Amino acid sequence: MSDTKKPDNIVFNQDTQKYDASLKPYATNVGAPAIKVTENVTWKNKNVHKANQQIKAKYLELKAEYEKMMAELEYNNLVYNAKFSFQPIIGDTYHLYRDKKGQPFLSIIAPDQCNFDFIGSFYLNSEHIWKRIDQEDIGQDVITHE
Repeated sequence: MSDTKKPDNIVFNQDTQKYDASLKPYATNVGAPAIKVTENVTWKNKNVHKANQQIKAKYLELKAEYEKMMAELEYNNLVYNAKFSFQPIIGDTYHLYRDKKGQPFLSIIAPDQCNFDFIGSFYLNSEHIWKRIDQEDIGQDVITHE
């Protein structure tokens, strides 16, 4: 046997010219346990399904939040584009109606006190955003509607 060729059961690194069996990330002797590849298809499938469900649930939450925000944007634009000749006070409730020409106008008169074409009731929050409120909520604390 020549000096350059070592037996197969000897772990010798030709580059460093050192024995480095203890530095290897795997077993190097004949008596070491066999390396077995574990089957993880079941684990992967189960976790892929769970991850997909979680992502779908998050997507549906974000979609609902987006739709709510878009509705708020539409109401906000509708009220700000309506005709009114007063400066609304933050936190007060106002009522949106349509005139005979179909143009929206904002009023302090409640729907039960007039015969206008009622669109909805709104209040101006501290961020200057118009929030729609239900009829049964009128007169209650508007802070609960944010």
